[in-house]
Amino acid sequence: MLGCGGFGGVGSSPAFFGRGESRDDAFAIMDAAWEAGITTFDTADAYGGGRSESWIGDWLRSKGAGVRDAIVLSTKTFHAMDEGEDHGLAPGRVRRQLESSLERLGVDHVQMYLTHAPDPDVPVAETLGALDELVREGKVGAVGASNVDGAQLREALAVSPGTRYEWVQNSYSLLDREAERDVLSLCAEAGLGFTPFSPLAGGWLTGKYARGAAAPAGSRMTQRPEPYAHLLEDDAVWRGLDGLAAAAEARGTSRAALAIAWLLGDARVTAVVVGPRRPEHLEPALAALEHPATAAERDELARLFAR
Repeated sequence: MLGCGGFGGVGSSPAFFGRGESRDDAFAIMDAAWEAGITTFDTADAYGGGRSESWIGDWLRSKGAGVRDAIVLSTKTFHAMDEGEDHGLAPGRVRRQLESSLERLGVDHVQMYLTHAPDPDVPVAETLGALDELVREGKVGAVGASNVDGAQLREALAVSPGTRYEWVQNSYSLLDREAERDVLSLCAEAGLGFTPFSPLAGGWLTGKYARGAAAPAGSRMTQRPEPYAHLLEDDAVWRGLDGLAAAAEARGTSRAALAIAWLLGDARVTAVVVGPRRPEHLEPALAALEHPATAAERDELARLFAR
């Protein structure tokens, strides 16, 4: 899946709206993804303050019907569209935000609509009720959840009024194994798809960062380091990264490709969300598709980061 969170910003952070990849860069990335056979685009209403959805819509309009009809669109809602604006999963807001997403994307429906985060102020049954209405109206094909833990997912599956979550999108990588605690097994038991985001942990699994050295300009550690700051002082992380580099060299591949192959080797993973900042950044994902890791290789790579 093509992750479009860097189009016009850095995810849903208002501080970075208008930054990230430019419109021209986004078009080049989407062109490269299409040419590589990637047809599912993942975005959110708040990515870039709406720029991500708008640019995807512009790109779709620039293509012929054959391309437009082949693209599967997945978008999300929860976060504020700008500083001071509302957020959350109240039924009225969910409906309003979907309508605005459809307008920006230039379509009358999306194949997948995800809650971007749980809302502690709104019962999940109310949110699912609103999503059920949107599915029945044909504006949404299926619904999913992102950034949920096991307890939240269990609750949602237990109260589903008709339409239920069919998909989960959580962070998962060699450096973030939280999904293994219970979410992955819950998805497998309930027949839900699972698509990990941040498969390279903000560039950490590419070899971009070096112990004691300044982070490269423009990298995630200079833009939004908070999700990864805990890795800096962890010796096990640095040892694992050294081991990953050696394993990749021995296999004649890149660290990024091997890290993504590790994910693709898990039968519980449906697809991986990759967010390239340039067209050539798609190459490791495409290489990983050719050679997903075996069970033995997955165990070997996981042990590299054992504490």
